[in-house]
Amino acid sequence: MSAKATRTLIRSHHQLHKALAEAEKNGNQGKIESLRQQIELQGGLKRYQQASLQGQAIDRGGDSSKVLLDWMNPLLAESKTELRLLEVGALSATNACSRSGLFSVTRIDLHSQAKGIQQQDFMERPLPKSNEERFAVISLSLVVNYVPELVGRGEMLRRTCQFMNVEQQIQNGERQVTPALFLVLPAPCIFNSRYMDETRLTEIMQSLGYHLEERKLTSKLIYYLWSYSATRSDRRPHAAFAKKETNPGANRNNFSIVLE
Repeated sequence: MSAKATRTLIRSHHQLHKALAEAEKNGNQGKIESLRQQIELQGGLKRYQQASLQGQAIDRGGDSSKVLLDWMNPLLAESKTELRLLEVGALSATNACSRSGLFSVTRIDLHSQAKGIQQQDFMERPLPKSNEERFAVISLSLVVNYVPELVGRGEMLRRTCQFMNVEQQIQNGERQVTPALFLVLPAPCIFNSRYMDETRLTEIMQSLGYHLEERKLTSKLIYYLWSYSATRSDRRPHAAFAKKETNPGANRNNFSIVLE
C-alpha cells in the first residue's frame, strides 16, 4: 500500500467505528448493520492493523517504541533490573523495546498479528492480584484514539493505574522514572480538536496521578512519558471531565476524552 492509501484506510476505519459507536448508542439497527458491512468490506480490524504495521516502517516514520527507548535508556543507566513492560495494541514482537534487553515485554492486541502477541482486550484483562502481575511501564501507542467511545478512552487511561507497580519506583536524580505510561496520539487529536488540548489532557492525567516527564512532537504524532504515583498531591481519582469545547473552529476535529 502507498503511504496515501495507508493513511486513507486508517482514517476511514476510525470514522466508521466512530459512526458505529454513535449508531449503537442510538439503537439504530439499520445504520449499525450498514456500518458493519462497510467495515468488513474494507477488511475489518485485520486490514486496519496491516495498514498500521506498514505505517511503522522506517520510511513511514519508524517504530514509535524507539522514542520510549531513547527516553528510558539514559534514565535507567544505573539500573540492573529488567523492567516489565505491557504493550497494549502491539503490532510487532521485534520492535526496539523488544530487542533492547531492557524490558520483559507482555504484548496484547485485539487481533494478534504475530507470534508473541496475546489476543486480548486490555479493558477485559484480569486485574493484577500482586506486584508480580503489575508493570513498570505501560505503552498505549496509537491506542486511545482507536477507542470509539469518549468515556471508553477515559476509562482506559484510568484503568492503567491499576496495572502500575508502585513498589518499583526508580528515580534518576529528582526525576521519577517508573512506573510510567508511554502515550502516543495523532498530533491533530491534541492540536486540532474542538474538545481537547494539552492543558485539558494534562488536567485529566494529573487527576489520575500522572506527571509529565517527557514530550516529543512531530508533524504527525505527539509522544508523552507520564510517571505515576498514587500519592501525588494533585491526584483526584474520582474527578469528572465532561466533553467541553476548548478550541472552537469550523475545521477542527471532534476528538475528546471523557472521565465520568
